[in-house]
Amino acid sequence: MLILARKAGEKLVIDGDIVITVLEVARGGQVRLGIDAPRRHRVLRGELLDEVSAENRGAAIRSGEVPDLGGFLNVLPRTDDKA
Repeated sequence: MLILARKAGEKLVIDGDIVITVLEVARGGQVRLGIDAPRRHRVLRGELLDEVSAENRGAAIRSGEVPDLGGFLNVLPRTDDKA
């Protein structure tokens, strides 16, 4: 894991086409980020991904099937970045 310190207004660039901007650092420690990425990249909150994965596992167990969820992100539909 790469750990960086950034101030409000500063940016990170990932792979030349993903730009993350620190918008605000609030007193309570909450950080607001702006993410500018081509549509072909999925941007998900970690807790949302965890929740969906857990729900899928529960549904699979209830149905008697336990699929390999390791490739979960690979089956989500992608959108073309032609804009």
